[in-house]
Amino acid sequence: MRWSSRRAEVVPSPNIWYYQADYELENRAQDSGGEIWRVLREEGDWAGQDVLDVGCGDGFHLPRFARDARSVLGVEPHEPLVRSALERVKGLSNVDIKLGRAQRLPVRSASVDVVHARTAYFFGPGCEPGLAEAERVLRPGGVFLIVDLDATSEPYGSWMRADLPHYDPGAVERFFARDGFGCRRVATEWRFETARDLEAVLKIEFSKRVAEQAIAESVQRNGNRERDLTLPVGYRVHTRVKPTGLVLPGHSAASSEGADDSSSSSPRMP
Repeated sequence: MRWSSRRAEVVPSPNIWYYQADYELENRAQDSGGEIWRVLREEGDWAGQDVLDVGCGDGFHLPRFARDARSVLGVEPHEPLVRSALERVKGLSNVDIKLGRAQRLPVRSASVDVVHARTAYFFGPGCEPGLAEAERVLRPGGVFLIVDLDATSEPYGSWMRADLPHYDPGAVERFFARDGFGCRRVATEWRFETARDLEAVLKIEFSKRVAEQAIAESVQRNGNRERDLTLPVGYRVHTRVKPTGLVLPGHSAASSEGADDSSSSSPRMP
């Protein structure tokens, strides 16, 4: 997802907003071995906790949190996706969905234990308003978990960089490090039932030229099979814990609430 400060608008995501069925294929293919979930649990266990998922899309990850969280709230700026998320989680008594933006979370201060954002809004410089909001809604000792694609990991990273030649993965990592985040690299495997599913997903993630290259390389990597294809994809998990005591000057928790909107560009978008 991409956000813009101009007129406080949310810039439409070119994948899930327009190709929700194909994005569902992508969500189901991602992290087939559960490595991201394992790292998230190690960094910020949500069992018995109150969880906020920022940019939750159509709610794909909410039921997983709901298994053992006390409560789960998904916040999403695109109303059709909010409706889809509500449909997905109906029957789950500990889950709610709200329409809202990362820069203005519709959440009380110090009311959640875990803030999670996966490939949404928090892509580096420009996401400072959202960082301040996440800090505001976290309780002392709460954990902020940001999951994003690792553009240094091959082969997916080279396709990302081909579409975004000015994107600097090192600068993004330094940005989060300066703001007090730790970083763990996570190697995952996407798994697709058919070659057609893989093609559909890569076509919504890359420009036509790069998608064609990515599809050809992926099919070749899988021995030209038509079924059960895999794709190695690397991620970064950035983690920060909200202090429980005195906040030093310059820490993001000292930022004023309701900061001005800013822009953040996704490395997944040309």
